[in-house]
Amino acid sequence: MAVCATHSSLMIAYAASKDLKIPSLFSSANPRPNKLSVALYPPLVLLAGRRGSFPVVVSAVAAEADVDTEDAEQNEGTSTATAVLDPPKPKKGKAALLLKRDRTRSKRFLEIQKLRETKKEYDVKTAISLLKQTANTRFVESVEAHFRLNIDPKYNDQQLRATVSLPKGTGQTVKVAVLAQGEKVDEAKNAGADIVGSDDLIEQIKGGFMEFDKLIASPDMMVKVAGLGKILGPRGLMPNPKAGTVTANIPQAIEEFKKGKVEFRADKTGIVHIPFGKVNFTEEDLLVNFLAAVKSVETNKPKGAKGVYWKSAHICSSMGPSIKLNIREMIDFKP
Repeated sequence: MAVCATHSSLMIAYAASKDLKIPSLFSSANPRPNKLSVALYPPLVLLAGRRGSFPVVVSAVAAEADVDTEDAEQNEGTSTATAVLDPPKPKKGKAALLLKRDRTRSKRFLEIQKLRETKKEYDVKTAISLLKQTANTRFVESVEAHFRLNIDPKYNDQQLRATVSLPKGTGQTVKVAVLAQGEKVDEAKNAGADIVGSDDLIEQIKGGFMEFDKLIASPDMMVKVAGLGKILGPRGLMPNPKAGTVTANIPQAIEEFKKGKVEFRADKTGIVHIPFGKVNFTEEDLLVNFLAAVKSVETNKPKGAKGVYWKSAHICSSMGPSIKLNIREMIDFKP
């Protein structure tokens, strides 16, 4: 392999072989080298400006060339050699799973998710049948629907909040509290309200009383209920006309919520979550409830929603994997 020497090194070697005189870098008057000499002969800066220095310079240049040759040979040898590395140890157990999220799943979940294909879109009937197979916990799981919609709730005309009455119920016992005064107190009690009150119930709620699932208020009580916004709002219990919890017809509202009326709203990412039964329901009952939920979301489409309204739809049990649905088949499905 050819070795390139510096310009100054070649110059010194040639001068030494021809016995030429090289201007001294040093003089008795000025022991320090000038800038021009340092630029022309950098290797000579290390040498003193006395007689007999040139053989030493030539020797230094030759030694430098030998070192460069050895380095070049070593580099050439390493470039042709093949590095031999120990093969990585194969991962075992959950560490060998491809998806990072699966490494934190339980063995039960990893087994039941093999029952469905991840990216496959199922028809509604097959999906509900498969959902019941994946629910194998020791308690009765709820069944949920999750719809991703093409809306942005930060705009007022794209917000979605409504209710749906599930024909087959929710499978849960709903405890209803009513805020009313005058004659409506007796109406609420006769309609089956679990808790009825006025100013006394408001004070109990301010004190931390929350032993109810729904709070219904008559319109004339909303002035007093407004002060409970910070307490009831984060829990989703604040009475609202859109949710059907602010009404003059209190007996009808109580009956609807007792039978299975469910409130839903789109979260900040545009996803709607709706529970529509329990896994111990028959497939026919789950299908009827699910179609009612789909119809309600479609009917209450926000005015500001543009383009494709439905982006994706999944159903799952409380502790099971999600099952993706074919949106077109779901919308056009007729029992």
